[in-house]
Amino acid sequence: MPALPSRRGRDGKPVVTTAILQRFANIRRDEAGPTLVAGLFFFCVLTALMVVRPAREALGMQRGIEAIRWLFIGTVVVTLLVNPIFGLLVSRFRRLVFINATYLFFAFGLLAFYALLVLAPASIGQTTGQVFYVWFSVFNLFATMLFWALMADRFSLEQSKRLFGAIAVGGTLGAIFGPWLASLLAKPLGTPSLLLVAAGFLLLALGAAWWLTRLRTDRSDRDDAPASTQHAVIGGSAWEGFQSVFRSPYLLAICAYVLILAVMATFLYFTRLQMVAALGTNLDMRTATFAQIDMITQVATLVLQAVVTGHLMKRLGVSVTLALLPITVALGFIGLAIIGSLAALIAFEATFRAVQRGIMRPARETLFTIVPRADRYKSKAFIDTFVYRAGDVIGAQTEGLLGRLGMGLAALASFAVPLAMVWMALGLWLGYAQRERAAREPHGIPAEAAP
Repeated sequence: MPALPSRRGRDGKPVVTTAILQRFANIRRDEAGPTLVAGLFFFCVLTALMVVRPAREALGMQRGIEAIRWLFIGTVVVTLLVNPIFGLLVSRFRRLVFINATYLFFAFGLLAFYALLVLAPASIGQTTGQVFYVWFSVFNLFATMLFWALMADRFSLEQSKRLFGAIAVGGTLGAIFGPWLASLLAKPLGTPSLLLVAAGFLLLALGAAWWLTRLRTDRSDRDDAPASTQHAVIGGSAWEGFQSVFRSPYLLAICAYVLILAVMATFLYFTRLQMVAALGTNLDMRTATFAQIDMITQVATLVLQAVVTGHLMKRLGVSVTLALLPITVALGFIGLAIIGSLAALIAFEATFRAVQRGIMRPARETLFTIVPRADRYKSKAFIDTFVYRAGDVIGAQTEGLLGRLGMGLAALASFAVPLAMVWMALGLWLGYAQRERAAREPHGIPAEAAP
């Protein structure tokens, strides 16, 4: 094989580095910096979430699995109440200000729960665990939603198809590192120490967000709008995102896609809870077990995000990419109904998470690059928090009803497989609708959103 060239480009960087980025990760030379910083940002966010998530699961289970179904209802109510507050922040302040305010709010919340766990352990009980469960569930959704909203605002449609898969690698590394850190620290230091670690990573995420908003590519922040627009106050009303969703068939279809995603994820979630509950009742043991399961289910995602997703969306299109997860879910539930073991569940969940985070999530986030800028934050917040949690409630109550009727995994599969076919059709339509909107607006931004 001939040697690779070692000459350097006009920016002083080796040409061979550019060739590697373009061939394997589909990243251009001037995009490498923003992509790496975005990946670092996502790494910090997912580490903060995943290092605490096992504690959330263990604390939430203190009153039994049935109580968690009702905690989902509490979570969906809280997300509905928080959305107009977030919408008000987006309307009144510049992008970096409301991003900082949101992450700092959750960092201080983690510190408050840590102080309660350490300074007043006698007051910790089932109620406190339930409050933390709901609070963390809201934190989980808003932290990831805000990250991807900034990505949709920072990169163009063409860039998002190539770069979002590579950027998501940072999140997967954080999702692997967080559970590993939790399983390492939970027993010797105790569950409360994980909250301090998470707060520290949120502060690091803020630094990465600040860095990313100040980086430029050769084609500026987005090809379709001047940089000054990207930093301007968005304006509008606090309820604008909610109203926009119900006026747009495109956003409504995204709502339906996300709703079904949440239902399917909840089916898997409660199946996992039931299997872990059978292992014992010790808090630290459950925390470590959940952490180990989370770590295992992340590893398969890396290759998909690093070298597959960007090429997949570019060559097969967003439609096919969005349809892959529904197909995976249909096959997975059929296999789970046949085998029904913990090993089968872990294999199914690993595949589900890999396709969801490695392929589907980056593809779904490209859908927001062609909507007005206000919708990238306000409507996206409503869809990714309230609509997603509404899907959790539907999934939890449906799974519980099937369980109370004495029906097992076969009944769950008989419900999930037809729903997956509807889900697949939605994914295909959304990809088509995105292409149509992009063709009408060749710069990738709707006319009403242009400055």
